[in-house]
Amino acid sequence: MIVRLLAALAALLGMTGPAVAQSTSVILSTTTSTQDSGLLDVLVPLFESKTGHTVKTLSVGTGQALALAARGEADVALVHAPTIEKKYVAEGKLSNRRLVMYNDFVIIGPAEDPAKIKGLPDAALAMKRIAASQARFVSRGDKSGTNILEQALWKQAGVEPQGAWYIESGQGMGQTLGIADDRRAYTLADRGTYLAFGKRVNLPILVEKDRPLLNIYSVMEVNPANGPRVNAIGGKAFADFMVSPDTQAVIKTFGVAKYGQPLFAPIAGQREEDVGPR
Repeated sequence: MIVRLLAALAALLGMTGPAVAQSTSVILSTTTSTQDSGLLDVLVPLFESKTGHTVKTLSVGTGQALALAARGEADVALVHAPTIEKKYVAEGKLSNRRLVMYNDFVIIGPAEDPAKIKGLPDAALAMKRIAASQARFVSRGDKSGTNILEQALWKQAGVEPQGAWYIESGQGMGQTLGIADDRRAYTLADRGTYLAFGKRVNLPILVEKDRPLLNIYSVMEVNPANGPRVNAIGGKAFADFMVSPDTQAVIKTFGVAKYGQPLFAPIAGQREEDVGPR
């Protein structure tokens, strides 16, 4: 009898042990830019020290990050593709979409600028000139937020990019910057990652500060109905952390010491239509 009781107790502990451990682990589905810029290297340890949770980061393109969350393979999403984010929220896969920060996209390319786009105030016109000149352009080609914006710019320019001049890397932002540098090509990059990779990439900014190049990041909680392993409590804790005043203060100064300017601007509590430099 005692042996059977001990065996039952061991089995119970075996069942409950992993569940308790899992509740302290938070899976963050996010974009390569938050990782490549170095921001998560600062924020994740802060979150872990404040809450006792541990974070596993899945750093992929925004499209894949949202798909992972929708399948219940993540607990919280930090991404930058507002149109697609709102679709997932409307479908009930994600909830409580809150703005966190923004930076902007820039078009970079070789200093000799064969497409003659330097200083253009219109990003779509710049893309049209690149296509017309068939100067090399490296696309991420990975359904990321960056890739989604790039495709929107091509559409606005009335261009369907194809041919030897158009190179799809299928990689994250950091790797794509490296390929563009090697090929002396144009590419679209978020400013944060571009600055973080500045010493490794010899491609100047040629087009910037057009309104469509605004890059807004949001955090969303994952619906626990998406899968049995969703840690809704941990996901909410991370989302709350990202919009908290202390975290927003860290974001506001991140990058200043190293690059002379912040890589992101905090915008928690703001409306999307009010975001952007004045």
